[in-house]
Amino acid sequence: MNIEETKKITLSLIETFNEAGQVALNLRKAGLKKKIKPDNTPVTNGDLEVNKILTKKIAKVTPNISIISEENLTNKYDKNLNNFWLIDPIDGTNDYINNKDEFTLNAALILNKKPAIGIIAVPAKNRIFYSYARSNSYELINNKEINLNNIKNKNNKIKAVSYSDYLKPEILEIHNKYNVDSYVKMKSSLKFCVVATGEFDLYVAEPRACEWDIAAGHAILEHAGGKITDFQGNEILYGKKNFKNPSIILKSKNII
Repeated sequence: MNIEETKKITLSLIETFNEAGQVALNLRKAGLKKKIKPDNTPVTNGDLEVNKILTKKIAKVTPNISIISEENLTNKYDKNLNNFWLIDPIDGTNDYINNKDEFTLNAALILNKKPAIGIIAVPAKNRIFYSYARSNSYELINNKEINLNNIKNKNNKIKAVSYSDYLKPEILEIHNKYNVDSYVKMKSSLKFCVVATGEFDLYVAEPRACEWDIAAGHAILEHAGGKITDFQGNEILYGKKNFKNPSIILKSKNII
């Protein structure tokens, strides 16, 4: 698939992401219906409705590519996955339920086990990010594309994001290696976007979560000139057994 094809696919989905984000906000305002899944994590009618909207549109745009979503079992047991979509309809469901503003809508197209397209909408913050090739990673602001590759960080201090207020020793060690001056807690895939923009420089996590939590952000960050590896410096690939993540280090283009 060439850049013109990935660009066409990506741009055809932006309006759907905006619409789905507004649906998520409207459902939250009306009062969410919550259930607990077998893995003891919450799911709401908002998650399920957004999943329905995104998967329907993506299936229409790319009918011959499998879709794997956190919120259904379809295709999750397929073996030898190389080309497929990964969807996390709402990442940061607890934030979504608790009227916070960092929850995100996510989709990534994986080609040859690597993220080729990434789309992340942050409806409560009115932000949307997308990418479809190297040097083609954007934030859409007032209907104007801002190429994230062109943003320069003017702050000399290294700032990190963390999924917890408490840093485990192995994470603190990496923070110290990069001379992190400060860090803030951020729960959803928004952390990939703010590292891609250079608002922050680093994110470190031991093995946790699943591939659909990171794939879209991986594409956006990497296409913006940043880098993502595991703790040993290995490339992150997709379609692994049970879709489990290894350890990860995100670095903005300012520190690689």
